[in-house]
Amino acid sequence: MKTSVRAQLSQGLNLTPQLLQSIRLLQLTAPQLEQELRQALDRNPLLEHDEDDEAGETGIEAQAAELDTAALEAAAFDELPDPAFTSGTGAGIGGDDDGMARIAAGSSTDPRVRLLQELAMEWDGGDLLLAQWWLDHCDDRGYLEQPVDRLARDGAEALAVDPAALLHVRQRLLAGPWPGMAAADAGECLRAQLARLPLTGDPDPAGRLLADRILAGHLDLLAAHDHAALAQALGADPADIARACGLILALRPQPVEDAPDAPDGVVIPDVVVRHLDGGWRVALNTRGAPRVRVSAHCEAALGGGSGHAALRGLLEEARWLVRGIAMRDDTLLRTAKVLVERQAGFLARGDEALVPLTLREVADEIGMHESTVSRITTGKYIQTPRGTFELKRLFAVRLEGAEVSGAAVKAMVKRLIDDEPSHAPLADDTIAALLARRGIRIARRTVAKYRDQLNIGPARSRRRPAQPLRATA
Repeated sequence: MKTSVRAQLSQGLNLTPQLLQSIRLLQLTAPQLEQELRQALDRNPLLEHDEDDEAGETGIEAQAAELDTAALEAAAFDELPDPAFTSGTGAGIGGDDDGMARIAAGSSTDPRVRLLQELAMEWDGGDLLLAQWWLDHCDDRGYLEQPVDRLARDGAEALAVDPAALLHVRQRLLAGPWPGMAAADAGECLRAQLARLPLTGDPDPAGRLLADRILAGHLDLLAAHDHAALAQALGADPADIARACGLILALRPQPVEDAPDAPDGVVIPDVVVRHLDGGWRVALNTRGAPRVRVSAHCEAALGGGSGHAALRGLLEEARWLVRGIAMRDDTLLRTAKVLVERQAGFLARGDEALVPLTLREVADEIGMHESTVSRITTGKYIQTPRGTFELKRLFAVRLEGAEVSGAAVKAMVKRLIDDEPSHAPLADDTIAALLARRGIRIARRTVAKYRDQLNIGPARSRRRPAQPLRATA
């Protein structure tokens, strides 16, 4: 065996404990931040309550000194490459050395964000990017909004990859932790879930095969619960058909899973928005979470490097916590201001005025990375005159071929249906034609998709007999 020496150049990413703490503070929700600060006050005697701030809502000016100092020390935070945030690994960076992978990502009400966070534990950054393409073109249920071939062609052009690679990633999504995700239709979704059922101990393998045949070509008969027609079409016994249909009905009607930690009715907003003097005022909500600062007399006593090493360590820990909170508040406030500015129409007029807005656009506006914006908006809530909701709701995907968002078009469809005559409901193609007059050209099937998401039936089920006119004396 011959030994040799070889030089190899690789890129590494080292995150200090202070920087890891700053990143973790970014993603803490309001209740988590309150718990973190109360534990810090109990643990570190050099921290104390900041009694000067009792207004409950504050800007960032009071923390400018800490923020300026921390900005230089944590400058590398916002220069991290995107794969380090999404997958925990990057070029030349080993998974064991990556501190980002050890930071919990929190949960979002956006299913795409939750699934990407789950996939990031096992998938590499390249496949995650392709998966994000498919998820960005899924509706709220997890079904693709456009034909598979068209999305594969458009994605290959947009991402400069082979269409076969995109299609391979879609198959991984179909068979992934949320079986059926990015399915073209309900049949493909249910077949993916059926394939994920455990084979060991299956008492009825023939029933599974029969269920797969039903999903492959007879969804219409399944939806009509016509077991006799299914038995005739498949040449099977009616009792076997009934068992196979029972197996299908036990599957999930859609692949999207509910948020594991969805709010249980009590939400503490992180940001408060009010309309004052003709404009929108954005402020951080600090009610509940204690304001902390470094004890002035303790800091003076330990100044110049004097004092016990343990006390100096506690002092540095206290300083970094205060600076990290200042950085978090500054990032949250600046992000919220951009969101409110861009979506002022939504705050004033509702969902129909929700304009397309992406993480990249907000990140460019505040001079930070998309990953930073994603972390600071995940799990954070904003209180507005229109209610309290997650900051993520202010992002909207642009409808292909139009200058409006899909959420806005869905709201328009709902308004048209709400205003329709009860005796002459609008058909899907009529709604599409009405939207086309406003410059929004969408297919009839897109209208049907939005209508299904709104749990609104087709025109024939909404028809009501006209009320007879009453004769006047």
